[in-house]
Formats: sequence, structure tokens, C-alpha cells
Amino acid sequence: MDWRESEILEFKKSTSELKEAVISISAILNKHQEGELYFGIKNDGEIVGQAIGSATARDISQAISNHIEPKIYPSIETVNIKGKSCIKIEFKGEDIPYHAYGRVYIRVADEDKQLSPGEIRKVILKKSSDKFKWEFQFSECSSKEINAKIVRDYLKRANLAGRINFKYDNAPNVLKKLGLVKGSKILNAGQVLFSKDNSLELQVAVFAGVDKITFLDINQYKDNIFNLLKRSEEYLKEKMNWRAKTEGLQRQEIPEVPIDAIREALVNSFCHRDYVAPESNKIAIFKNRIEIWNPGDFPEGFTPMDFIKKEEQSILRNPLIADILYKSKEIEKWGSGLKKIYNLCKENNIKVDFKILKAGFMVIFYRQGWESERDVSGQTTQKTTQKTTQNILAFIRQNPTVTRKELAALVGNITEDGIKYHLAALIKNKTIKRVGGDKGGHWEVLY
Repeated sequence: MDWRESEILEFKKSTSELKEAVISISAILNKHQEGELYFGIKNDGEIVGQAIGSATARDISQAISNHIEPKIYPSIETVNIKGKSCIKIEFKGEDIPYHAYGRVYIRVADEDKQLSPGEIRKVILKKSSDKFKWEFQFSECSSKEINAKIVRDYLKRANLAGRINFKYDNAPNVLKKLGLVKGSKILNAGQVLFSKDNSLELQVAVFAGVDKITFLDINQYKDNIFNLLKRSEEYLKEKMNWRAKTEGLQRQEIPEVPIDAIREALVNSFCHRDYVAPESNKIAIFKNRIEIWNPGDFPEGFTPMDFIKKEEQSILRNPLIADILYKSKEIEKWGSGLKKIYNLCKENNIKVDFKILKAGFMVIFYRQGWESERDVSGQTTQKTTQKTTQNILAFIRQNPTVTRKELAALVGNITEDGIKYHLAALIKNKTIKRVGGDKGGHWEVLY
């Protein structure tokens, strides 16, 4: 081998240059998405060897894991080169831009150059137009595994929206016309959108309080994007509180969070998620909030408010999937999702937060009837108005055999699920207990 540094090969004399090595790995990834680095070789190619202890490989692995974002999982091994022990690191990753110690570098010849914010944006845009990314790669899905009903229903919506002008003949032909097939092979985007047998997973849960200590309901579903969108929306509609509003002879059911805002957050979570990441999309319903989470980094250098208050152009992680969802009007236009959620919540006096997390992105809708306050220690606590709980206790005292359905009608402006949550909290706090089963049983107030 010709021991000479290049744009994909870096040498370090020893692990005393571990920080510089981490920077070089990120720079090579941002330029070529793969490369090699050796400890025990000087930058002029002289092989000097590396002292290797029991913790050496672990220290290298931890430095890479702690200081490169997004995460990569390199191969680290001890090799013998001309009679001297060296450490060889092989690495690859396509989720550019990679950050080392909070900064972005790129490989230029055998040097690592730090990028300016403008240059970082160019890298992101280049990534978005890269046709070799995950959604354009071939899947293992066959045409027999395509859900024809989902394809047919999709095409009807796209025709009604006026964004597709051809009609349904058969599912494989439709996928070809949509650009989801190359040759005879279905792309990854086609599989997650329309396949019957899908590994794409959604986890949903309802928790008894404001944390994840006790759950009242938990499920997971594996399906295509369209079916998961339908399941998740139905789940949230079922678990949310609704109130009745009567105008004249018309009775209107109003959700505690606007359904259009919920729907937009759900679509965004599947449209912009990182499909290479093994994590599931997640919906968590707490007493005080609803969280919708997806894996995948938010565009570097931007905040959610840049897309809400400013006129920033959308930076798409999955442009092919986004285009399919746009054509059937699941998304109205690119880059408008966060603004739509924000405006709908503002119009309905709903507090909403957008959080950029280390491993993903989260939309948080705060449920009505709750407010935040600071306690004496300065920590944020959550409280709800006591009126609902007091009313439930009063009605139980009056009629110990009262049912959840009857309590919902008596309390007003609350669903049976809402009553269920309050009862669970009262049981947990040992305020009440249930004696007997649902039929023939009764409640006892313990104080």
C-alpha cells in the first residue's frame, strides 16, 4: 500500500491527536461519505506504531460517539503494519452534514476545512437533491406486496386535488408513473408508502400523569405511511377530550386540539423522518400535553421559527415521499407545515411547542385545562383545575354505582376517556377504590 494521505485516508501519529481525528472523520464523511483513519502513522506516511491498552478502542469509540452528530458506528481494529501495531478505523455514513464538536468540516485534499453557515446550507441542499439517498434505493418489495386499495384510494385523492391527471389501471403501473419504480424494482419510498408488508413502525401510548411512569394504554403498529397516518389520527381522536357546542338546533363536537393541526403534525412526522434510523415514530398522550415525535435531525442552522415567521424555503429530507404526499394533498405545499400548525393553534388559543432534540424532532400540543407554574424550588410543575376532579368525587358520593358514561354526561365537556383518566388518578392517589367489576360493582371514596 502507498501510505499517503488523501481525501478519504487520514493518518494520526497517536491517540494524543484523538480530537483532530474526530474532526477528520467528520470532514471525510461530509465529502465522500466513507473513509479510513489510522493511528500509528505520521502524516508523511512513516509508520511509528501505536501503544494499545485495554481501553484504547473504547476511548476512540466513545470520542467518536460523543462528538460526531449524527451518530456513526465505525469499525475499529488493531492491525500489524510492517511489524508495528496500529489502529485502523473504517467509517461510512450518508446523513450529511456531520458535526464534530458542534462544527461542520469538509475534506479538501488532505486538510479539514471548517464550513461557514452559507456553505453548510449548500451541503444540505446538495444532500436534498442527491438521488442516491435512501428513498431512491431499491427495496426488497415485489409488485405482489403492493396494497392495490391504498394505491387506488391515493390516486382518487390526487385526481380530485388536480395534481395528477392519469387514472388507475393497476398498482405497478401507477407506481411507475409516480417515479417509485426503476426497471422492475420498487424503490424504498414506494415500499413505505404503499406496501402491505412493512417494517415502518408507529408507537402510541397514553400515560396517567405528566411523565412516563404509569401508562394507561400502549400499542405499536407496523404498516405503510398512509395506513399509519389513518391509525394515528383515529387514535388521537379517540383519546382526546371533546366538548359540545350548541348553536340553535345544531350540536357541534369540538376537539381540545384542532384536528387539522394534529393531522399536519402527523404528516410532517412521516414526511421528514429519517428512514435509515431504527427508531419508531412515537405519539405520547399525557395529562397535560400530546407529543408527536419522529427520528431525524432538524436542518442544521435553522430553527422552527425560521419556517414559521420567515420565508425560508423547505429543506426536504425525503423529497420523493414529500412529492407523493403533496400530490394527494396530504401536505398543502412544501415548507408550510409548521406555519400551519402554529397558526391553527394560535387561532384556537392552544399552546404549541416545537422541540429540536438530539435524536429527533417533536411537536407538543398542550391540552386545555392545564397551566404551567413555577414551584418554590424553581422547577416547572404542572397542575390542572380541580373542578373536574371535585365534581367526579361529588357525583360518586351521591351515587356510588355511577358509570363512566353517566359521569361524562354529569360533569359535561369531557369524554368517557377523560373520565377514565381522572378515575385512574384518583385510584392511584388512593382517593377512591373500585369494589367489584364494571357490572354490579360500585365506587368507594376513601376519605
